[in-house]
Amino acid sequence: MKAIRRFTVRTVLPEALAPLDELSTNLRWSWHEPTRQLFREIDPAGWENTHDPIALLGAVEPARLSELAADASFVATAKQLVDDLHAYLTEPRWYQTLTDAPASIGYFSPEFGIAAALPQYSGGLGILAGDHLKSASDLGVPIIGVGLFYRAGYFRQAISREGWQLESYPVLDPDGLPLTVLRHPDGTAAQVALALPDGRALYARVWQVAVGRIRLLLLDTDIPENADELRSVTDRLYGGGGEHRLLQELLLGIGGVRAIKAYTELTNTPFPEVFHTNEGHAGFLGLERISDLIGAGLSFQTALQVVRAGTVFTTHTPVPAGIDRFEVEMITKYFSTDLLPGVAASDVIALGEENYTGGDATKFNMAVMGLRLAQRANGVSKLHGEVSREMFGALWPGFEPEDVPITSVTNGVHAPTWTDPMLAALAADKLGTGDTTGCDWNSKSVTDADLWAVRGRMREQLVTDARRRVSAAWQEQNPGVGAPAWYSELLDPAVLTIGFARRVPTYKRLTLMLHDEARLRSLLLHPERPIQIVIAGKSHPADDEGKRLIQRLVEFASEPEVRKRIVFLPNYDIGMAKLLYPGTDVWLNNPLRPLEACGTSGMKAALNGSLNLSILDGWWAEFYDEENGWAIPSADSAGDGAERDKLEADSMYDLIEHQIAPRFYDRGRNGVPTRWVESIRHTLATLSPALSADRMVKEYVERLYVPAAAAEKVVSADGFRPARELADWKARVTAAWPKVHVSHVESGGVDAVPQVGDDLRLRATVDIDGLAPTDVAAEVVYGRARDSDRIDDVVHQGLELASGEERPVVFAGTVPLARAGSFGYNVRVVPSHPLLAGPAEMGLIAVAE
Repeated sequence: MKAIRRFTVRTVLPEALAPLDELSTNLRWSWHEPTRQLFREIDPAGWENTHDPIALLGAVEPARLSELAADASFVATAKQLVDDLHAYLTEPRWYQTLTDAPASIGYFSPEFGIAAALPQYSGGLGILAGDHLKSASDLGVPIIGVGLFYRAGYFRQAISREGWQLESYPVLDPDGLPLTVLRHPDGTAAQVALALPDGRALYARVWQVAVGRIRLLLLDTDIPENADELRSVTDRLYGGGGEHRLLQELLLGIGGVRAIKAYTELTNTPFPEVFHTNEGHAGFLGLERISDLIGAGLSFQTALQVVRAGTVFTTHTPVPAGIDRFEVEMITKYFSTDLLPGVAASDVIALGEENYTGGDATKFNMAVMGLRLAQRANGVSKLHGEVSREMFGALWPGFEPEDVPITSVTNGVHAPTWTDPMLAALAADKLGTGDTTGCDWNSKSVTDADLWAVRGRMREQLVTDARRRVSAAWQEQNPGVGAPAWYSELLDPAVLTIGFARRVPTYKRLTLMLHDEARLRSLLLHPERPIQIVIAGKSHPADDEGKRLIQRLVEFASEPEVRKRIVFLPNYDIGMAKLLYPGTDVWLNNPLRPLEACGTSGMKAALNGSLNLSILDGWWAEFYDEENGWAIPSADSAGDGAERDKLEADSMYDLIEHQIAPRFYDRGRNGVPTRWVESIRHTLATLSPALSADRMVKEYVERLYVPAAAAEKVVSADGFRPARELADWKARVTAAWPKVHVSHVESGGVDAVPQVGDDLRLRATVDIDGLAPTDVAAEVVYGRARDSDRIDDVVHQGLELASGEERPVVFAGTVPLARAGSFGYNVRVVPSHPLLAGPAEMGLIAVAE
């Protein structure tokens, strides 16, 4: 009989085992191997099936608990581990050594991938957010995370007999998850409320998640206070469109700030000085903060300066199609209510409207609003920063792409989470530390045989897991029918193993490997140097084209000739990934350049000594060094997409056949591929520190959080007087700017034939309308002049005010001619104020013509 309702009854632990309760509810266990080993000891089979302490404790028999409670060694280990957790939570760490760092930071993301036991993620964005929180915890960064609690998570993937992706949405029971409700002192649940059109209201309770030292708040609308149609607002991650998606993002941004207010008041925790918006989904958080400041007596424009100063915005998409956009009419409808007291709908629209060349006036753009609400913004790799500056350049008309105020912080991955315990154990045994990002992998203390043996065990572990997963998928679709016998021979622990796993949008080109099926077969079945490929990934439920790619791959992998050498594993998740990345010898990534923002899956593989085979896109474009893997040449100049695919696929096949496989199978007398192991050592030694999320979080702190907190403190001083003055100044400069122009530039000081060592003297006459000379900055921009008169290798040099008493004003300066060759220059004028973060912030420029 089928149950009409399911819920979880938590086990009651013997007093001697009380530490297990605290250890199980703080997600530090997900990256702390000693704690994981403790739970594995309770029930090894149960742990392998769940990797979830709460589920494990709920399933273990009372007799086993009594046995453990009487085991003095187990009890002592549990006590030691909970004491270690307390020390971890309270002792100063890296962040506590900093001066003038913000006391608290709000970090907002639509998804968080922390552990398989809390499935609130769909892909790279969520995994990145989870790794951000984990490294922040390890470093002592006082972040408060904010997201939504999705009752059905993303979706569970199965593959039909025809190879078609099937989605199901198992409903999660919060009582069986590491969650606690945020409560008032009287025990009632804290809630946030949002006013909606037609007199309705949306309510949400606030779940708390302990992620090491970090507190993550997740908002949940499935509560009795909501009407039935509103209880489903947080039903699924990315599950709806239009109005449903807007409600989720209003709740995340506006409700998220309100949740932080409730949490900080109830726990006496500092309110964030800096807010970090991880992608545009949470962008409405800035409007809630503006509304609060308006309530304190500030004007909208003054409040905007305060909010901008303390906000960081990270864009993760290199394609406009990846940005959430809503109809302006819908935004007007929702903000013509009591949702945000003091904030007019027209002011909201102005922040997200596409009022620039190429924009659509009927659309409200969440990324555009995110950029306009943040004084500091970044992409997630150097190349993605360049792409973002091009993509959003229309917001700063007249500026060159390199001047667009979007920097980059290359993503990183959390090493304790993604490094296989076998590799960490090798480092601890031979190098004296389990920190694989900080040890000397070139040390002779670790022999080639040591490294190769660990790599072999990780590959064997993957093969075993793959066989288990395909057998379980068969049993699910064919209850009571034994799995095919050949499943026991699926993959070979001794064969060169290539991994490919990620979301399946078309630009990631899942099926590029199938471009020449005959060539791929020959590689898979090579008599001396065979390869095998393990593939996983989910397509968005609405993306039929992505599902067709999966279907084509599954059909090929089902052919009797190759089915033991290539496999698609269904339901890609954290649990699978933690065995897949370490178990592969080569990690394959072949997106259409430059559409991969970062691509952290290859980073996780590299942390385990896997070598990358990738298009030079995302992180690989800045870290590839010819020894840590192979670069697939990009055929950017191909005539069309089909020709590009052919050229790049052929290059991939050639690299595998002529370079990768020969190096892997070239063994010494001891069976170790010495040259391959050299590359493993090099990868571990050079990439492990650089790809660590600790490096990433430190960059965010030092380059973005600390400056943002300082800027917010300055504009908020003296009752927000600097913010008021800045808002007034911006209004005055913006009004006058149409009449600001460089009317004349004269030069001198060089002979008829300029030579290296000459000085070029410049005088620029500038009309500044009613502005003061100190309101603007004049610069000479110079460098190498190309045939198109474009200046490359640009240098900016400020010009000094030479005559400011009369109008127009004159700026002057001297440029040394330090190198031979073609030389070009121009003069530009931009607004200047000490509280601007950069010359392009206001999007105003005047250039000599």
